[in-house]
Amino acid sequence: MPLYGKGMLITLTQVSARDERDFNEWYNREHIDERVNLPGFHRARRYVAVRATPKYLATYECDSVADLATPDYLKLLANQTPWSQAVMARFTHFQRLTLRMLVDQTHGVGGALACVRFVPDPRRRKALVEWLITTAFPKVIQRPGMLGASAGENDLEVAHAPLHDKSMDHPRAEEAEWAVLLEGADVPAVSAAARLMFTTTKLRPFGVETAPTVGTYRLLFGNQR
Repeated sequence: MPLYGKGMLITLTQVSARDERDFNEWYNREHIDERVNLPGFHRARRYVAVRATPKYLATYECDSVADLATPDYLKLLANQTPWSQAVMARFTHFQRLTLRMLVDQTHGVGGALACVRFVPDPRRRKALVEWLITTAFPKVIQRPGMLGASAGENDLEVAHAPLHDKSMDHPRAEEAEWAVLLEGADVPAVSAAARLMFTTTKLRPFGVETAPTVGTYRLLFGNQR
């Protein structure tokens, strides 16, 4: 089954150990459901790190990346519930990527995820997409335990919309970062797939000069409509 749309929000968060219980209750009982029921949103999943920093990652699938910058969405960001305000004030790390999904070869829901992040040369964008479609993803998906792969590019205009709207305070992204999501049945499968295909050597032809950031996670909770 492919992703539920061509847009995706990824958030990376962390809180102190003493705040984790309330953080997880908030995410599972309020936040995911609130977001899934927004116009254009369809599915959200959250993960906890096996080997990654920060500790928590969440994905939100929507029709289009433009759904992450609509007036209704920005209004919600600017008017959080009391529980949301209390939990978010205790974040020790927060980062968001507003992805335009460019490649989607997923065909199932797995319990493990590898997230590979890197910044390519924008001039090599077309070649990178072609490599993902014809070479990287087919090799990844045929490996035992793998259930699919997708990739998206952070849309900087959409990413900065909350800043322009003053509905969220977070660092301004200056480069179009990419995220590759490798989904599988277990963590060893996705970890091995990431190590196989997403090294600096393999990404260098696309202008990637520094080692990609690779995190592995296991699924905690998800909901959809």
